[in-house]
Amino acid sequence: MRHMVRPCLLWMISSLLLFSLTGCGQGSGAESFWQDYHQQLSGSLNAADIDRSPPPNIGAFPERQSMLFDISETRASLLNVYALRECDITSLVAARNNQLGRVAPPSQQWLYERELWQRISHCWNTDAPNELSAENLERLREITLTKTKQLPYVSWNAIFDSSEWEKNFSRASQPLSATELNLSPETSDIKSGLDALHYLRDMTLHQFDREWEQDSSQLENHLKTLQERPLTAELLRSLMLATQRLDEANALLQSADQSRCLPAWGQTYLDQLAQTAFTWLSVIATLIDSHPVAPPAKWQRYYRAWISLEAPDAPWKNFQRALTTHTAARREFPACQASASD
Repeated sequence: MRHMVRPCLLWMISSLLLFSLTGCGQGSGAESFWQDYHQQLSGSLNAADIDRSPPPNIGAFPERQSMLFDISETRASLLNVYALRECDITSLVAARNNQLGRVAPPSQQWLYERELWQRISHCWNTDAPNELSAENLERLREITLTKTKQLPYVSWNAIFDSSEWEKNFSRASQPLSATELNLSPETSDIKSGLDALHYLRDMTLHQFDREWEQDSSQLENHLKTLQERPLTAELLRSLMLATQRLDEANALLQSADQSRCLPAWGQTYLDQLAQTAFTWLSVIATLIDSHPVAPPAKWQRYYRAWISLEAPDAPWKNFQRALTTHTAARREFPACQASASD
C-alpha cells in the first residue's frame, strides 16, 4: 500500500509548490490549459514566468435549517378523515402517519403532499361535497385551502432540505477540464445534471396541475444525479480559476513590450466554460423562480454571492470582466505572422 500511495503524495506536494489546485487525477485539465497559455504568453513576450496563485474556494453552503420554511402540521382524527372517504384520502393519510411515512425523506414528503393536494382539490371540484354534512364540508374546505397554501413551501423545503441539493454545492470540488465542458453528449454528467434540474423545475411548475403525473423513481434518480457529483461547485470553481488566471495574464500584458507579437490563442475552453456555466446557472435561476414564494434571506445572500448572473461580485460577472479585459489587452499587441511551415 505504501508504494501505491507515495507517487500520488509526491505529485500532490510538487503540485502545491507550483500552486496547482488539482488533486490526484482530478481537475488537471483545467489547470494544464492555463499553464500552457501562461507559458505561451511569457515566451512570446520574452518575460519572466507568470506568478500564479490559487483562487479562493466558494463559500460554505448555508445550514439547511436556515433555508427552510416552517410548515404547521395538519392534524385530523381518523374519524374525521374517514368522513372524507369519498375524496379517496384515507389510505394516503394512513400511509403518511405510519412509522415509515413519518421518517420519509423530504422528496417523498413532497410527493405525498402533492398527491394529497391533487386528491382533495379534485374532490372539491366534483359532486362529492354535495354528499357531505355542513361540518364535513367545512372541514374539506379548510384542508383544501390549507394544503393549497402550504404546497409551494413544501416543494421548496423538499429541495433545500435534501442532502442531494446540498452536496451539489460541496466545497470539496475541482474545476472542470475542457473535455468535460461539452454540453452535447447525451451521456455526459453535465447533461444528466441539467436534466435533473429541469425535472425539479417542471415538477415545481406543475405542482398545481391535477393532470400532471409525478414519478417517484424519476424524482429519486434525478436527485441521485445531483448528489453523485457537485457540478454547481465545479462550475463555480472553474469560473474562479479562469478569472484568477486571466487577471494574472492581464498583469503581464499591462507591463509587457507592446512591440512584440502574440500568437493566436485557442479560446475553445473559455467558450465552452462560458456556455456551460451560463446554461447551468440560468437553469438554477429558473428553478428558484418557479417557486411562488420569496426565498429565505440566507439563500438570497448565498445566491447573490455565488449563483447570480447579475450580481457584480459573483463568479460569473468576475469572469466576464476578466475575459473582456484580457481580450482588449491582447488587441494592443500585433498578431504574429504564421510561418510557411505552420
